[in-house]
Amino acid sequence: MGFIKEFKEFAMKGSLVEIAVAFVMGGAFGRVVSSFTDGIVSPIIGLFGGGDLSKNMYVLKEAVLDASGAVVTEAVAIKWGDFLTAIINFIIVAFVMFMVIKGINKMEKKKEEAAPEGPSSTDALLMEIRDSLKK
Repeated sequence: MGFIKEFKEFAMKGSLVEIAVAFVMGGAFGRVVSSFTDGIVSPIIGLFGGGDLSKNMYVLKEAVLDASGAVVTEAVAIKWGDFLTAIINFIIVAFVMFMVIKGINKMEKKKEEAAPEGPSSTDALLMEIRDSLKK
């Protein structure tokens, strides 16, 4: 029973729960970015290249069809459009994460600057009064 209790304490620690939530949110955010790239960015970039960016590929070997037109062997292709789309997704996610971390660091720096280094003048005066009353 000790192992289960220890595991439960480990799993319910704040940092582990926060990591799990961040992981789930990151996956959802990745899907949003993929949808944005596939639905908006790729077609706009594809305007300059003659079609949807994610559909671009270099065919190494054409598909083989039989007499009825059914596919016997699939085509072999380098899908460089999909690869470029994945790179764009990565850059967007990395940039957003950079901005989030930068914002968090800025807020933490403000908190550190806002914290007083010593007692205020009022606190110092009250401590003097307290000390003189003790005598």
